[in-house]
Amino acid sequence: MHWMDRTLAHSTGTTPKSIESSDRRTEPSRTTNGKRHDNRPRNTTTKAKDLMKILFLHGWASVPGGTKPTFLKEHGHTVINPALPDDDFDEAVRIAQAKFDKHRPHVIVGSSRGGAVAMNIESGDIPLVLLCPAWKKWGTATTVKPNTTVLHSRADDVVPFADTKELLANSGLPTEAFIEVGNDHRLADEEPLKAMLGACERAVV
Repeated sequence: MHWMDRTLAHSTGTTPKSIESSDRRTEPSRTTNGKRHDNRPRNTTTKAKDLMKILFLHGWASVPGGTKPTFLKEHGHTVINPALPDDDFDEAVRIAQAKFDKHRPHVIVGSSRGGAVAMNIESGDIPLVLLCPAWKKWGTATTVKPNTTVLHSRADDVVPFADTKELLANSGLPTEAFIEVGNDHRLADEEPLKAMLGACERAVV
């Protein structure tokens, strides 16, 4: 099932089938003039765009299973959402690095402090989607890789909007790498949730 199909199913209230069953569904074999025609795909390897794995790194004083990772799961994606300790940033980075190394996600989403964690792990060329990243408060990274998208609300009263502008300038990112969206720090309303989903899906096209 393609992402757009999953999104349509979600918006219409139709519960999509499991990822594995929908991706592996095949037509039965047919026989013509005594010859068997097998309609099953020869290559059963699932493409990244059809089964996207997302490493979601939550913020300070948050927990796994929040609104944002749940939204991504509801749209058919596999979400790795580890618990990160509030009182030990280095340990949070270690946990995130271990999850990245084990699962090799297609994209990393970091929310607030989780954005700083995402910036401080070794993730190669895997795209980042950062939500109001608190990079000036935690960690040592001051730039992000080229394939990074940053979402932030001008009304954020926790992480200054100016911090994201500075991060974009430090990193030399183009204007399309920035999405101004939402009415607060959480970015948990419908518009920012859809913007986050879209940024993830565009990141791996």
